[in-house]
Amino acid sequence: MTNRERILATLRHEQPDRTPYHIGFTQVAYAKTAEYFGDPDFGAKLGNCFTMLGTAPSGAWREVEPDIWQDQFGVRWDRSVDKDIGVVVNRLVTPETLESFPFPDPYDPSRYANYPAATRPCDDRFYIAEIGFSLFERAWTLAGMPELLMAMHADKAFAHALFDKILAFNIEIIKRACATGIDAMYFGDDWGQQRGLIMGYPLWKEFIAPRIRRMYETVKSRGKFVVIHSCGKVDELFEDLISFRLDVFNPFQPEVIDVFEAKRRYGDRLCFHGGISTQRILPYATPDETREHVKRLIGEVGKNGGLFAAPAHAIPADAKPENIAAMLDVLQNQ
Repeated sequence: MTNRERILATLRHEQPDRTPYHIGFTQVAYAKTAEYFGDPDFGAKLGNCFTMLGTAPSGAWREVEPDIWQDQFGVRWDRSVDKDIGVVVNRLVTPETLESFPFPDPYDPSRYANYPAATRPCDDRFYIAEIGFSLFERAWTLAGMPELLMAMHADKAFAHALFDKILAFNIEIIKRACATGIDAMYFGDDWGQQRGLIMGYPLWKEFIAPRIRRMYETVKSRGKFVVIHSCGKVDELFEDLISFRLDVFNPFQPEVIDVFEAKRRYGDRLCFHGGISTQRILPYATPDETREHVKRLIGEVGKNGGLFAAPAHAIPADAKPENIAAMLDVLQNQ
């Protein structure tokens, strides 16, 4: 099978010739693994199944001070410790400033400059356009995490208005991205922590559910697949997400979600991307234990399709390079 055929079979819950996979790294983990392999370009040889495309415009990120990076919204991120994402250090939106706060231009053509044409010839790539920090995350980066969570209880009008403004922006991005030759839209929006939802189910149902449903419907009405990323224990949402026609859930953390039970309960209706432990196996196991972990995931969760194998997040800095090598050995030699 070609890579694209393998992906489409997996999405149809059919058994591909081998389980597709997609591996991401934090900067520190990549550097350590490159040193281990003696190859700074090893990442180009991984065999990843997806071609990821951003939706941010050209020049969206600027280093405005040493280790302080500003995104397209004006949010500033301190990357002095976390080099990949950082920590928000400013607050831009309040109930008094929301109406006047300027959002970026969703029509900027540089957002879609490298996208495949709608009439693209058939090729082996599977293109996914990504909106990171897509709704809840974008709201708290603008308004502050504690302030947003309090508003969801005590100032609902402000919280709804903020979410609606983000939704309107996202819908325009989705429409333009889906008019190209992409195959899927990916939404990043962490709702979970290790023990459950950050905001709890009732508030998720009130504030998040109707808006992500609208986003997913916009994608599905244009014939594309929907992928979401939400860290943490969020499996209580799977029935809702399936009803919203979600296709793929990521990151599928085995530390907080029983991946084998999830396959049994939802595996005929939902695909999973992730499942390889970044909290226990990659940092602490032996290479042989890592191999067995990955083989079991492929053999059980990957049975009859429905799995895109991957670490449960971008590989963290404390992962052992020898365990990363063991994982890749299994994935690349199925």
